[in-house]
Amino acid sequence: MSADSTTKNPAPKIRAAQTRLLRRLCEACAVSGDESEVRAIVLAQVRPHADDIQVDALGNVLVIRPGRGRKKRLRVMLAAHMDEIGFMLTHHDGDGIFRFDTVGGIDPRQLPGKSVWVGHDHIPGVIGAKPIHLTTSNERKSTISIDSLRIDIGLGSNTKVKVGDRATFATKFSRVGPSIRAKALDDRLGVATLIELVKHAPENIDLLAAFTVQEEVGLRGAQVAAYAFNPDVGIAVDSTPAMDLPTWEGAGDGGENSRYNTRLDAGPAIYLADSATLADPRLVRHLVDTAESANIPYQIRQPGGGGTDAGAISRSRSGVPSISVSIPGRYTHTAAGIARVSDWRNTLALLHTALSTMTPDLLAIDR
Repeated sequence: MSADSTTKNPAPKIRAAQTRLLRRLCEACAVSGDESEVRAIVLAQVRPHADDIQVDALGNVLVIRPGRGRKKRLRVMLAAHMDEIGFMLTHHDGDGIFRFDTVGGIDPRQLPGKSVWVGHDHIPGVIGAKPIHLTTSNERKSTISIDSLRIDIGLGSNTKVKVGDRATFATKFSRVGPSIRAKALDDRLGVATLIELVKHAPENIDLLAAFTVQEEVGLRGAQVAAYAFNPDVGIAVDSTPAMDLPTWEGAGDGGENSRYNTRLDAGPAIYLADSATLADPRLVRHLVDTAESANIPYQIRQPGGGGTDAGAISRSRSGVPSISVSIPGRYTHTAAGIARVSDWRNTLALLHTALSTMTPDLLAIDR
């Protein structure tokens, strides 16, 4: 990496404006299949910075920022998903009480008593379950089921809520010292990061930004976005679970985990493999070399489960060299997650610096 390239294209910073934007993104309700609130925020942010913006048939926001110069440039697709896990109302039992199904991966044990927002008007509700006084000893020993839970919005509000509406956790965004506490950090952190990359797009590549839909239910938006873009390279910008609490089962000596191998305060997580993607080794090397040359902290996400939009991108058309870079966070897919501002800042710095030094020669070397 040349010093000249980083001087001409300094990495964007995370400041108060970026944090305010992340707050708006996190407090929006955008459960898979109904991402309109986040999509409106994204469009308002990127329109002043790109001429080629489309919303496709599934609802993805597709943005192209062409590079400059006559030299051949890589077409680099970056994807961050706008949707979040949540709930869909499936039946009205009367009196403002609704049955529901989960959308995306949610553990039912964590749901009783949680506050929710329902629909575009953010109607307040609560996930109700039998109080302990009314349960039998056998019920207390068994795993709670979704069928036994209800979303209760109270009398008087049910005319604003209907079957098919989405609901999400009613968690307010907050800064706690060096940390962020919010719902939907998976993947609003990625969305906020990708917005900054669109605003500060490196000129040596054609930046293809996909703000995708329906990632939490099967990487569906990324599949059609990658087909439309036909990129040379694909990078998913996401969030990954941190397993860094010493009391969790599976932690080894000294509290080091043996599964995801990602933790807060250690920088962006560069993937080698997950259940959907085997990362292209050329991209792994480029990201690691970039981080080490620029003194950006990073960590390698241990191969294992999970998956990101990179899985759909990599299988598009005749195949796309792909990789994932994620910001670690605790308590993923629950009512509130925790992430570090420093990890967000370093992820943005790594991606921008790595993109600023990408050339077609990257793909000319052996895998």
